[in-house]
Amino acid sequence: MSLEKLLKESRKKYEDELAEFLRIPSVSARSEHKQDMVRCANWVSDKLTQLGMKAEVLPTKGHPVVYGELMEAGKSAPTVLIYGHYDVQPVEPLDEWESPPFEASVRDGRMYARGTADDKGQVHIHMKALEAYRQAKGKPPINLKFLIEGEEEVGSANLEEFIEGNVSRLACDAAVISDTPMLSEQLPSICVGLRGLVYMEVRLSGPRQDLHSGQYGGGVVNPANALARIITQLKDDSGHITIPGFYDAVKVPSPTEKKAYAEIPMSEEDFRREAGVPAIGDGEVGVHFIERIWARPTLDVNGLLSGYTGEGSKTIIPARAMAKVSMRLVPDQDPRVVQEAFEHYVRSLKPEGTEMEIVAHAHAMPWAVDPEGPVFAAASSAVETVFGREPLFVREGGSIPIVPMIEQTLETPVLLLGFALPGCNLHSPNEWISLDLYHKGIAIMANLYDEIAKQLA
Repeated sequence: MSLEKLLKESRKKYEDELAEFLRIPSVSARSEHKQDMVRCANWVSDKLTQLGMKAEVLPTKGHPVVYGELMEAGKSAPTVLIYGHYDVQPVEPLDEWESPPFEASVRDGRMYARGTADDKGQVHIHMKALEAYRQAKGKPPINLKFLIEGEEEVGSANLEEFIEGNVSRLACDAAVISDTPMLSEQLPSICVGLRGLVYMEVRLSGPRQDLHSGQYGGGVVNPANALARIITQLKDDSGHITIPGFYDAVKVPSPTEKKAYAEIPMSEEDFRREAGVPAIGDGEVGVHFIERIWARPTLDVNGLLSGYTGEGSKTIIPARAMAKVSMRLVPDQDPRVVQEAFEHYVRSLKPEGTEMEIVAHAHAMPWAVDPEGPVFAAASSAVETVFGREPLFVREGGSIPIVPMIEQTLETPVLLLGFALPGCNLHSPNEWISLDLYHKGIAIMANLYDEIAKQLA
């Protein structure tokens, strides 16, 4: 049976198995799901074993890693490492889900459940690509290694140590990661850039306890007012970040890349509708909106907390205020340098009569690659075979810390070829994946085996 016919006849079987995968509530951030994490890791390992791989569940200081390998092609054949993650985000707020988050529901060509797009659905694409290839064509022409972790959604705290301790085992000629979106169901794309991240928390305290605003208002510094003033001084009216030295290392996109952004068939109106906002804004004035979300650094307040937030009114001067602030970085910014600059500047804005504590929560390096060479040629050919058109090379505004880690530690090129879509509600209620794109992803990955074998021969 041809690969194309097999894939067509197996659609329902693949979808049913994906629903089984999604049913396991593998929420890495919640301690009550610790056993679910183990159960999910074992599920992945069992499926890899059924595909003919030598698979095992390996412990870390946190949730386990699943590793599998299929080395049938021999030492002279290229080896590809597939990375993904089986953990998912928490599902709250539950009342905003239109169907139970761990029970897959198909509506209008989409499968809804937590993990469909991030990242169980995309991990499953790789599993089914291997299954389909073996059934239709036999032994793959490349060696395959699967590295599926359980802590991506909580920062991959133990993965770097695992990779550094297993460099020989993980050695490969290329790594493939499917944890990014395509531009649309009709416009295939390959991601060639990610923004980095610095995530900070600023805590400001004043009086020992909340005070009566009538008795003390005007006589003591209000931490909420003071923190609000600090936040407003982090950006100017043109959207420019005011931290001294913030832009010093920013690598400006080339004229060719800027021209490519302008030619991408996505308008500001498309973006506005996808985001669900009345107008787009808040970025740097005069910069194309695609460049702003892909290739320019940003600063955003992610959370604010202070004072009384319950029902009704309570007239107080709050004792404390807190803000969580993230900065997305671009090549060649260094998260450590940006963190230090942020701390120094914010401390300089602290008013007398308050105490300040600054906590660093997370950081990630930015990443970008020139889409040249055999790996990208192979991927482009595999995508074109399925879509009938060449893919666009795009960037992604988010961060995937594992990408530069794999590239540098294993000294291998990384291919980001994902099958989510913009607006698929990553980390939000009603997460979904396009089933058409899910099945195309399986076909692309199966075709990629042959293309990599040809390109890296």
